Formats: sequence, structure tokens, C-alpha cells
Amino acid sequence: MEILSQIWSFLGLLTVVQNVLPTQLVSLFHSFYESIQDFFSPYSYFEIPEFNGYCGVDVNDLYRHVNLYLNSINSSSTCRRLTLSRSKSSNRISYTVAPNQMVHDAFRGHHLTWTHQVDNVQDSVEEKRSFTLKLPKRHRLELLTPYLEQVTARAEEFERVSRERRLFTNNGHGSYESGWSSVPFRHPSTFETLALEPELKTQLMDDLTAFSQGKEFYHKIGRAWKRGYLLYGPPGSGKSSLIAAIANFLCYDVYDLELSKVSDNSELRALLIQTTNRSIIVIEDIDCSINLTGDRMAKRRNVQTMQKKNHRHVMMSDNAEDNGRVTLSGLLNFTDGLWSCCGEEKVIVFTTNHKDNVDPALVRCGRMDMHVSLGTCGMHAFKVLVKNYLGLDSHVLFDVVESCIRSGGTLTPAHIGEILLRNRRDADVAVKSVLTAMQAKILGADVDATEGGHEYDDMARTPESIGRRLMESPDHCPEGSPEKKKKKEGSTRDKNVKFLVRLRSLTKSDSGRRGV
Repeated sequence: MEILSQIWSFLGLLTVVQNVLPTQLVSLFHSFYESIQDFFSPYSYFEIPEFNGYCGVDVNDLYRHVNLYLNSINSSSTCRRLTLSRSKSSNRISYTVAPNQMVHDAFRGHHLTWTHQVDNVQDSVEEKRSFTLKLPKRHRLELLTPYLEQVTARAEEFERVSRERRLFTNNGHGSYESGWSSVPFRHPSTFETLALEPELKTQLMDDLTAFSQGKEFYHKIGRAWKRGYLLYGPPGSGKSSLIAAIANFLCYDVYDLELSKVSDNSELRALLIQTTNRSIIVIEDIDCSINLTGDRMAKRRNVQTMQKKNHRHVMMSDNAEDNGRVTLSGLLNFTDGLWSCCGEEKVIVFTTNHKDNVDPALVRCGRMDMHVSLGTCGMHAFKVLVKNYLGLDSHVLFDVVESCIRSGGTLTPAHIGEILLRNRRDADVAVKSVLTAMQAKILGADVDATEGGHEYDDMARTPESIGRRLMESPDHCPEGSPEKKKKKEGSTRDKNVKFLVRLRSLTKSDSGRRGV
């Protein structure tokens, strides 16, 4: 009891002294006490406030990184109390360390502690927030810098993966503060669900991974940290799905640039400046957006005209022609000029149905670094589609489908996907419908992408109909008839018909064994 009474007496004396002594002297004693405590303590403490300076305007980026880092290391295992939250535009629950709670961490064999300090500001409803890092004093010089670098790197990676991605499109006002409008990007396409051959899929994923991890390499070689991809192939070959898969793989935003809405080269540069780091800039159907390839031919015509007319008059007409529209020169500077280095970690994607129609200057190495040819489905891509739509890993008709693919009956992923989607309730009917469309293509039928070629469906379903098709070939026409003169032209089709007769017999035998 005597000890307790002495403690209470000492605390009362401190209260009286604190009220009697001037505030400056009390602060001096408090600082002196903290100095003595720090001198004998085996730990060093580093405070990271939420704002820089005393005005509370400039946000401390390191504070935000620490908050993200503590989210990424699963603080719930070492912290007793967390604050949970979720935004309207996200399904993910995020959490922060509750006020005055501690989180323990380890780095290079040493134990470190984070404390979230929250203090009320006197005569205000605002709060003063900060993180305090405690680490061993003896090793603080060798631990502090590399540890904070790890915190920043892991926080940026966590933010890249967890944040909501956006799909942007230019709104025709690129010269103003914001020339882009956006919506949440939630396209489900991934490399796992993409109908690509495995070699091409692996090559793309390796190239994208090397690019996203190549910051130091690009800086070392003095090259802008960007990458260009040209995707070309027929309609329905999966160009847009590949772009979505790339965005989901890298966790980048997507900027869909509509060149027809861009008034001139200055607006094009303004739009480029407004894009963020870690983004994909897409120009679809580059050969159809504007007449870029015609620029070179127009300039050649102007040179010829210049020789016949007044030099000054023609130069004024050239400037008037280029003014008020996007030119090939402007787009080249956009992709590989000085303006292309505005920002880092950007991917530029061009798509086209006809590669030969694109100006060679746009697709050279350094602008479009990788040319990706997308076409009809091979056997592996077909199996991926069957797995996605029907949930099947194998089917008795796969061998027959592979024979059709080898004989030229290949279809685009969009065509096969539509047939499987329409018949997804019956796997056998779905695979047979795809097989029918492939057979019709071998016969040279113009198969409609949505109706599945009904004109040839009945013919391709039975051997008898194929036999009738065979009897109509030039080999069975009377001598001297006009059809006989086309015998050589139809020889390839005759071989295809004979192949389909054998193929249909195989299909019926497979169906008979399964009792279909």
C-alpha cells in the first residue's frame, strides 16, 4: 500500500508541476526524456506521416505504399484489430490497420514492427495519421533503405493486381483536360480460355512477362519502356479476345483509340499524354480507321504537281491538306517518336484484317515489335473451345474433326464458338454440327457464320447426299457437255467429296459404337 501511495503522490506532483511550469519548459523536459529513452533503447523509430509538411495538402506517397504493403502481407495473422472496407465499384474487401494497432514483419532475419498512429487534432474533427516503423538500432543503416524499397515494390505490384481496371475511349475532346471516358473493364478472356495454339500462347506470355519485368533493362539500353504488337487475321480469329487476355494477364487499363474522332495531330498527342502508365493503347482496324497509307501517294502526286505549278501555291495546299486531320507522320510520332516516351510500361496494339493494306512504316520493328498471325482453329484450339463451351476433354469424333482440319475444313474461333454455344445442351449434337460445317467448307460451301450453312446441312449429314453430290461431278457428265470441259477445274472438289464419303462412314461407325 505504501508503494501505491508513493506512486500516486509522484503522479500528483507531476500534474502540479506541469500546470505550474511554462509550456516551453515542459516540452523541453519531455524532449530530454525521450532522448534519454532513445539512447538506452535497442530500437530505432521512423515516423511516416500521411501528408508532407504542415499544410496537409501534399499526400505522402510512402504512407500509401505502407498501407498497401500491410494489405499484401495478410496483416490479419499478426494484428488483433483491422478496419474492413469495400468500394461500390469493386467486389474485393480491403482492410487497414486499426488505430494504434501493431503489425509484425520480418526482413533479413530481423523482426520489425509497424504501428498505425492516429491522433485527434486539438479543436478540430480531423485526425493526424502516421505509420511508425520500429527496427533494431544496430542494423538500421543496412535495413532501412532496402526494406523500404521492398515495401514500395510490393505495394505497387499489389496495387496493380488488386485495383479495378478501366476501359477508356476518346470522346472527341482530346485537347481539353480529359479526352477519355471510361467504364469498368471486366472482360473474362484469359490465356487459359483463349483458342490459340500452345506454341504461340507460350511465346506471347513469355514476351509479355519479360516486358513487364524489364524496367531496368529498358533504362539500361536507353529505350522507351513500351512494346508494340500487330494482330492480323480474318474476322472472327480472336484479335479482340487476345487484347482482353493481354490486359487481364498484365493487369493493365485499356485505351481504345478511335482515330476517326481525332481532329489533328495535336489532339492525338494530347490523348497520348493523358494515358496512364501500365496501359494498353489499342487502334483496331488500323487500315480502315483513316486513309493513312494514301498519305505517301498523295505526297508523290503533290511533288509532280509542284513541278508544273507555282511552288508557293502547292506548299500552301499541302499544309491545308494536312491541317485538320491525323496524318501518317503524326501517327508515326505517336507510336515511336519523342512523344511515345510520355509515361512508362505501355503496350501499343494495332489490329487489321489485311496486313498488306497497312503502311510498312507503321509495322516496322521498333513500332510493332511482334507480329501475331491469327487465323482458323487448329486441333488444339478446337479442343480448348470444346472444353470451354461443353466441358469435355475428349470425344469420339475428335479424330474425324482432326481429319477435316488437315483437309482444309478449318473454321475461325468465332464460327466454332457460335455453333457450340447454340448446341451447348447436347455435346454430341454440338460436335457433329461443327463437323458438318467443316465438311461444307471442304466442299466449297459458303458457310454462314450464324446459321451454320443450312443449304449444305442435309447434304453433309448423310453418305447418300454426298453420293448424289459425287454423281453431279464432271466425271459422270456426258461426253461433250460443258461440264466435261470443267473436269480439271473440279478435280480438287471431287477428291474432297470422295474424302467426305469415307469420313461420313467413319462418323456413322463411331456413332453406332456409342449407340447414338
